[in-house]
This record gives sequence, structure tokens and C-alpha cells, in this order.
Amino acid sequence: MGQYSTRDWVAEAIRIIDADANRSADTHLHMFPLPRRWGIDLYLKDESVHPTGSLKHRLARSLLLYGLVSGRIGPQTVLIEASSGSTAVSEAYFARMLGLEFVTVVPRSTSKEKIELIEFYGGRCHYVDTAPEMYSEAERLAAECGGHYLDQFTYAERATDWRGNNNIAESIFMQMREERYPVPSAVVVGAGTGGTSATIGRYVRYRRHPTRIVVVDPENSAFCHAWETGAMDYTTGMPSRIEGIGRPRVEPSFLPEVIDEMIRVPDAGSLAAMRLLLQYTGHRAGGSTGTNLYGAFQVIARMVQRGETGSVVTLVCDGGERYTHTYYDDSWVAAQGLDLRPHRAVLDDFLVTGRFDPPVGSPM
Repeated sequence: MGQYSTRDWVAEAIRIIDADANRSADTHLHMFPLPRRWGIDLYLKDESVHPTGSLKHRLARSLLLYGLVSGRIGPQTVLIEASSGSTAVSEAYFARMLGLEFVTVVPRSTSKEKIELIEFYGGRCHYVDTAPEMYSEAERLAAECGGHYLDQFTYAERATDWRGNNNIAESIFMQMREERYPVPSAVVVGAGTGGTSATIGRYVRYRRHPTRIVVVDPENSAFCHAWETGAMDYTTGMPSRIEGIGRPRVEPSFLPEVIDEMIRVPDAGSLAAMRLLLQYTGHRAGGSTGTNLYGAFQVIARMVQRGETGSVVTLVCDGGERYTHTYYDDSWVAAQGLDLRPHRAVLDDFLVTGRFDPPVGSPM
């Protein structure tokens, strides 16, 4: 195919992706019921309503567009990724839309539901035993077939236009305009690639908002230690149980300079908060949403203690239907050695008293 016809194909591919975005209304902003006397509003940006059901739909769209406009994706390009699940689901969706072959390297521990979704959208899964093996194997596959390694962990922070262009930060602040506290005191998010915290952190600085960026980090993740110590080469050697966030190494897209605070969240706390969300709002979300909520409650507890009013925003990252056989399965939780009851007691007490006192001995 000649150069001109390749340019035509790329132009059409970009149109197709933009048309998909145009067909999808913006994601919803839900309020979590807090005691009115606190004068604090908690909002959940529901990213599970994207066509592929997660926050990663935005990232996948940006990564594909970035590859197209950079001349790295053409009509015959095989797309390769390293992903624990949700990013690959969304990338497979866009690859099928463009008629491109898609292969993702995933750990064998990836949930059955996510594997089925990747394959539903025409993607193929290439398995490795542990999460750290994904990177080198994805690079090898891309080199072997002459494909393009989408590399979410490197390109997430640069593929998204943090100044606007309907990124998640702009969407949050546009939707908050009519609320009683339109500029949030804090936005609480997790870090998987680091791209979401980088985008929102850059945006609030660009717009000169005082909003604090709070990043929550699950067990076995390297991000919090790196943020606290500056050791960006730190590794844990262990995968996160909370899919979509937490990494055994510090990813290139993680920008500690735009983060104001990090909070360690125990896995049992994440799952307890995820289940509490279902009871209080009817929203069946994944484990990373529970991590967000657990951290948001801590931020709000400090506001209550100081007598502050304002708003806090966090994310519903994906739907809970992807975790029927894991996070919502009591036998799976027990097999992981997790006891959710002490954390649920802390969460329930917070919603009554405004105090947040983590269980004694909780891994933080």
C-alpha cells in the first residue's frame, strides 16, 4: 500500500475512533450519601458506563490515536499490549473497529470474565506466569511480528491531552460546575499506569485549581514507596490483588511531582468498601473502586475533623460483573486469607461518626 493510501487509511481510522466517542454520552457523576450535617459532598465519576465498561476505555482510545498520528499504526499493523485485563478489553474493542489484529500479554491470574471480554472483541491472549514478565514478552512479540507495542505503562501520560480535549479531568470539572462546591477539595484516584493521576494533576495546575490530587495504592504496589522516598527504581516483585491498579514496579507514566498525597489501602479494605458501595448505592463495582472509596473516606474524615466543607471526587473504575468469581465470591476472599469484617466495621462507623480509625495491625 502506498504512502498516500496509508495516510487515507489513518485519516479514516481517526474518524472512526472519534465517531465512537461522539456517540457515547459523557459518563455519569453520582453522589454518595453522606450525613448532611458534615457539609461535604462525595461524587463518584462512573467510568463503568463506557462502551467497554471501564475507565480504560479513555486510555485505549488515546493510545490508539497516539499511535495513529505518530505513524506507528497502519492498516496491517498487529497491535500488542501488556495488560492485566481492562485496558486490553478496550484496546481489543478499538482494534476490531479498525480491522486490526490484537494480542495482549496477560498474567494467568487475570479474571476469567476479563479474558472472555478480550476474546469477545476479537483479541487474543498470550499468557505469562507473573506480572513482571509481561513487559519483555510484549516487546518480544511486537519485534517478532513487526507489530506496534501500545505500551500503556509508558505512553499513558503522554497519549492523553491534559489541557482538555474531553479528558477525564475536564469532564469532572465541567460536570461539577453547577454543584454547591464546584471546585473539589480533592480528587482521589488509583494508579495503574499512572496516567489518570498525571492527567488530572497536570489539569488542575494548568487551570490553577487548588484541588489536591490524592492517589490510593493497594498492597504489593511500588508507587507509594517510590513517592515517599523518591526511589523510582523500587520494585516489590509481587503482583497486586486489586486488578487495574498497583504495580510491582514504578511505571514510566507515574509522575510523583503532580501528586499531593498518597494513601496505602489494605486489600481487605478495598473489598469491604466495594461491597459497602453496592449496599449504599446499588452500584456493583470492581476492587479498584473500593480502593478509591476507602481512600476518599479517609480524606473526608480529616475534613470533618477540621470542620471543613467542600466536595471530593473519586472514580467508579469498572463494573463488578468482571469479578463475580473473585472479589464477590466469599470462598475466593477466604482463600486469599482476607477478613473484610474489621474494615467494614471501620467504614460503617465512619458513615455515622465521621471518624476513620483503621483496624489495628492492618497492612498499610
